[in-house]
Amino acid sequence: MVKEEGVSGLFSEIPGQERAVTVLKEAVVNPVHAYLLLGPQGSGAKNAARDFAAALLCPDGGCGSCSTCQRVLSGVHPDLTIAEREGPSYRVDDIRRITSISQRRPLEASRTVVVIPDANLMASAAPAMLKTLEEPPVSTVFVLVADDLPRDMITIRSRCAVVSFDQLSTATISDWLVKSGLPSETANALAEGAAGDADRALLLAQDTGFAQRLDLWKRVPDLLDGTGSTAIELAIELNGSLGEAIEPLVAAHKAELSMLEEQAKSLGERGLPGRKEILDRFKREEKRYQTTELLAGLAVLARRYRDRMVTAERLDGEDSATTIRSSAAAIDEISMVAQSLRRNPRLPLVLERLFLELSRQA
Repeated sequence: MVKEEGVSGLFSEIPGQERAVTVLKEAVVNPVHAYLLLGPQGSGAKNAARDFAAALLCPDGGCGSCSTCQRVLSGVHPDLTIAEREGPSYRVDDIRRITSISQRRPLEASRTVVVIPDANLMASAAPAMLKTLEEPPVSTVFVLVADDLPRDMITIRSRCAVVSFDQLSTATISDWLVKSGLPSETANALAEGAAGDADRALLLAQDTGFAQRLDLWKRVPDLLDGTGSTAIELAIELNGSLGEAIEPLVAAHKAELSMLEEQAKSLGERGLPGRKEILDRFKREEKRYQTTELLAGLAVLARRYRDRMVTAERLDGEDSATTIRSSAAAIDEISMVAQSLRRNPRLPLVLERLFLELSRQA
């Protein structure tokens, strides 16, 4: 019998996903062999996979406080495997290693749980994973997490129970932060810069430079004066702020690494197993965070141009048509840059090119 209060505690850090959380709570009682938690970065799918794994391995169905739950949440339970890849995408060798681990008998719990983050990055290794899902070990539950799935991975999806996570709205994140004890004004500002990512909102709360960066993004339309020199100076300043933006995440990674090293030492390990893979994951997360920081800034910038359009339409003055036309063109330009970043997040020179284009319209 699942202890409802325990499971609820496990899933308490996942705002705005009541439907998905309910599905996972119910699945703990009689789980199938594979789940696909599908949702955009920061929607809570990653945290839900962690909590779901704890509930699946906990002898009480997810009390949230026992040794089993605590070790799963820390990523060190012997019957939990969090898959790591050696490169930017999963290779066939990675999937073979995952399959081999999944074949092992549980050491403590009644089952083994294998969590596969970024499952959308399987690429050419997808057929190997499909074979494993079609012939799953009896005592293993796979939990795949993905932002989305390419069309050539549709068969992977068909072998899993899909649990969808919605993009979090600014209002949802703001309400969650207020309930966590933050003042409403602070929560609204953090939610605006979070780009739909609840985890990012928490990191921004520790970011002393966030308010200053947000203000600079809002002032960009007013600062652009039609000259290339100003556009380039602004681009350099905001590009530099991307390095500052990841400092809270770097600090969190250092704390996590220290905790994992201490846990490994307490278990008698001479070193931290999988240290290289963990450090590679940190690098990927930091790079992704920088991209999200830039996307959040672009969203703030687009809203400023949208506000200009609304004001011009309301005033309906002599220059209104020109303002509306230039603002609309700016929004289109920002949108194209944002879409290109999502497909291929190469950060250098992106802002310089964008601000030069926006400056021509100033």
